[in-house]
Amino acid sequence: MASAVDLSLLELATENTELRLQLAEAQEQLVEMAVDAGELHVEITALRVRLAYVEKERDAWQAEAERHGRAVA
Repeated sequence: MASAVDLSLLELATENTELRLQLAEAQEQLVEMAVDAGELHVEITALRVRLAYVEKERDAWQAEAERHGRAVA
């Protein structure tokens, strides 16, 4: 027959195992989040480069339009 100490140890071992499983799951989720964050960082960087290019084109078009506006006037 199991003693109270044996049952307490078994309960602690079971709880420890459950907590380790939860920790492993949380660590896996963190790795997935880190991968997603890395992908988003790359995408944001690409969008910033694209935005800078588009803004430069816009400024060039505005300057060209202003030159034509002055030439006509």
